[in-house]
Amino acid sequence: MDAIVVEDLSKHFRVFRGREDTLKGAFARFFYSRVRPEEFWALRDVSFSVAQGETFGIIGENGSGKSTLLKILCGILKPDQGRVQIQGRMAALLELGAGFHPDLTGRENIYLNGSLLGFSKSQIDRCFGEIVSFAELESFIDTPIKHYSSGMYVRLGFAIAVNVDPDVLLIDEVLAVGDESFQHKCYERLQDFKRRGKTFILVTHDLGAVERFCTQAMLLRDGRVVTSGPSRKAVDIYRGHVAEKEEGALTEAASKVEEIASNRWGTQEVEIVSVTFQDANGEVRHRFKTGESIVIRIAYNAKVQIDDPVFGIAIHRSDGVHVTGINTALDGLCFAPLQGEGLVECQLENASLNVGSYLLSAATHDREERRAYDYHDRQYPFEVASNGGPTFSGLLSIAHRWRLS
Repeated sequence: MDAIVVEDLSKHFRVFRGREDTLKGAFARFFYSRVRPEEFWALRDVSFSVAQGETFGIIGENGSGKSTLLKILCGILKPDQGRVQIQGRMAALLELGAGFHPDLTGRENIYLNGSLLGFSKSQIDRCFGEIVSFAELESFIDTPIKHYSSGMYVRLGFAIAVNVDPDVLLIDEVLAVGDESFQHKCYERLQDFKRRGKTFILVTHDLGAVERFCTQAMLLRDGRVVTSGPSRKAVDIYRGHVAEKEEGALTEAASKVEEIASNRWGTQEVEIVSVTFQDANGEVRHRFKTGESIVIRIAYNAKVQIDDPVFGIAIHRSDGVHVTGINTALDGLCFAPLQGEGLVECQLENASLNVGSYLLSAATHDREERRAYDYHDRQYPFEVASNGGPTFSGLLSIAHRWRLS
């Protein structure tokens, strides 16, 4: 049996381009027909169903329509087309502070929210203590919530939503505001919901949470359904789209390196013409996974004969932390005199860098490091993504083995 059925759902908004925050702007928009609003479709032909007792994730980029869809499911917005059918009592935790009156105390807002969910005063009385205890707000329950922090808002909202014992629970991204301890408690309660056969929809950017808690998931893009099915499949498709987008941005950034002259110096006797990243198969990339091999190819042009030049690279994390620096002299390599064009290649085998953004420096200089021929300081961006394996902290993963005796 389906707890939620959504069929051919569409929702649009009228958007006025230009200034409307003045009386003159409002007057012009009202009286001149040439000022026409644009139609923005937040959702187009969205259809899906959620079985009773299922945990369903909704993922996608900002502006993909996730929050609009959740507001329609809650009844806050009405669709322009399509229908929504929900079986059972529903509770929702939307954006921060939704459903709260700032001038009322925490106690008063509990009763206000409960009544909006259809509960009588006696029913709220019975779960009041559990709500306050779960939210950890005993000392502030009679304080107007306009004095609450964002974390206190979230604790109270979630405590109300889960302790009124709904059949269907809808949760937007707000759990990310809570501290780590409270997030653990929330996820434990969601696990309890799953065990009791409750239905809930989770809208979040935390793909790990979707993989852990959701059996099914739907990916939205520009208001349309990209895919709906097993959560791992939806997450993989989303990650692939993000990787493709980031690769494009990194490629564009790399193409503009020559425009950044302030981080480059040297005599130019040996010129670094280009620096490219490749994988082990020779494919040019700017995004790698932890543990993959990274091949760095430095094309040079020695304009005069140079005896025994040194080539080197350095890697910095995007926040400036120096990860590593290597060069041919440190590795005991010697070059014969060079002149003309050539290529130097360095392969980082099983580069176990942690997930993050990095900047590569490339340089060539004399063996005594007194004369820089060409130094490109932190001009070449690349990304490292998770390989889906065990996580680690710090900059890199060092091969290791545990033994207990």
